[in-house]
Amino acid sequence: MTTLLTAAQMRAIEQAAITAGEVTGLELMERAGRGVVEAILEHWPDLAKTNHRAVVLCGPGNNGGDGFVVARLLHQQGWEVEVFLYGDPDSLPADARANHGTWRNLGTVTQLTKGALDAAIDRASAAEGVTQDGRPDPRFGQRTLYIDALFGTGLNRPLPKDLEEVLRLAWLDICWDTGVSIDIPTGISADTGQPTGGHGCFNTRLVVTFHLPKRGHYLGSWAYDCAQLSVKDIGLRRRDDVEGVTVDLLSRADFFISDYTGFALNKMGGQHKYSHGHALILSGGVGKGGAARLAARGALRIGAGLVTVGCPPAALQENAARLDAVMLKSIRDAAALEEILSDPRINALCLGPGLGTGAREADVVRVTLAADRSTVLDADALTLIAAAPGLFAALHSGCVLTPHAGEFARLFPDIAEKLSAPATKGPAYSKVDATREAAKRAGCTVLFKGPDTVIAEPGGRCVINAALYDRAAPWLATAGSGDVLAGFITGLLARGVDNAVEMAAWLHVECARAFGPGLIAEDLPEELPKIFRALGL
Repeated sequence: MTTLLTAAQMRAIEQAAITAGEVTGLELMERAGRGVVEAILEHWPDLAKTNHRAVVLCGPGNNGGDGFVVARLLHQQGWEVEVFLYGDPDSLPADARANHGTWRNLGTVTQLTKGALDAAIDRASAAEGVTQDGRPDPRFGQRTLYIDALFGTGLNRPLPKDLEEVLRLAWLDICWDTGVSIDIPTGISADTGQPTGGHGCFNTRLVVTFHLPKRGHYLGSWAYDCAQLSVKDIGLRRRDDVEGVTVDLLSRADFFISDYTGFALNKMGGQHKYSHGHALILSGGVGKGGAARLAARGALRIGAGLVTVGCPPAALQENAARLDAVMLKSIRDAAALEEILSDPRINALCLGPGLGTGAREADVVRVTLAADRSTVLDADALTLIAAAPGLFAALHSGCVLTPHAGEFARLFPDIAEKLSAPATKGPAYSKVDATREAAKRAGCTVLFKGPDTVIAEPGGRCVINAALYDRAAPWLATAGSGDVLAGFITGLLARGVDNAVEMAAWLHVECARAFGPGLIAEDLPEELPKIFRALGL
């Protein structure tokens, strides 16, 4: 897995290397600047063919020092470079001040104001040509890169008002297509991925960070429009003694590099259907069964040996007309469910999608939790649990809660309030912290949905399944996709897969990516065979 760091962990790693005499701060700054230039030419290889322009905005800390190095390196390659500084050069940290001085031997530094940046943008427009709406058009003439080296990972407070004004009025829609941020876009917390306050933040095409990615690179909404995150090695080694409790990013290698996955997902000779578990999906009444049927299809496709939809008697005919390989059971009330659960071969349960929120359904949730089996709780089941402290108290370690943001806020209102509060100091409270706290309180696994899905266990283990950058899957924003995810999790739990929740979340995104635009929820389970074949299963 790829480890994701907080800003504090990254600073501790750098400081430990400097203290140990392994590297100096100036050397790290030089390596970072070279990494940025390398990433720029990797992302825009055509820029290496001729000279272009760069507007470099440097801030009052070491991120600004990185910017001075980038300016010097591009200037040495023949680029026309303009450098702006926000702040007093005499107040720069020692290493940044040294690189400021080096640049001053090559070019000028202009104080960053809205007027000064507007003038630079006008010069870029004249060099590039403009489109019909008056914006720079990089298809003509010279191309201008706008490089954000203002605050980096250290920002944990709202932007100064004058700088926010610069960004809001002169920058937001100008630099996106050719913008580069060093470490993270200014105005975004490296811990949370959320704005640090106010309304100003960079909207850049390429983000270049160092050593390891930070949590904020895979949390929040800013990354939806970012084409690439580039992580550059600057010669630091992993330091478990200072990294502390880490968070990992899910990747293909986490599941499909060992014989374990083949054993878990393949069906071996000599086995029968009950060898792969029996999943029970509870459905709502007449006209409410679609969500449960989606979940059931997902559970069956991912390999559960048997899947049964349990519904009220009045909904039997409707469901029977739509189900074939999925079996069907009449469940009138909680007593009927208790009788069905006397069969120990039913080893995984899913309830919530289209279930309803009445008294009958609350009793069904109570009986399900009392059965003490692997149980996925989604949608209406989460609403019922949020409204009944007794049901919340009945949660057990075999449960998986799968809330979206609104459901999370109903289940954990105080945690959600902390999460939505502006960060005024570091380390900032992130979606990772919120999901961990929720899992500990509930005593079970919590999967907090989103393109930045966070999965946490009560003991503190936490991973992020991000549908961002080259794994972006915006087509998942469609009705029923969450129901299919609930089914994927339930099917893998029925099969006894140890990391069922993580694997289901990862496969869910892969199915959406494989199908592409036009995806509807019904398509997701049907992509699984293709994904399994591509994985060599």
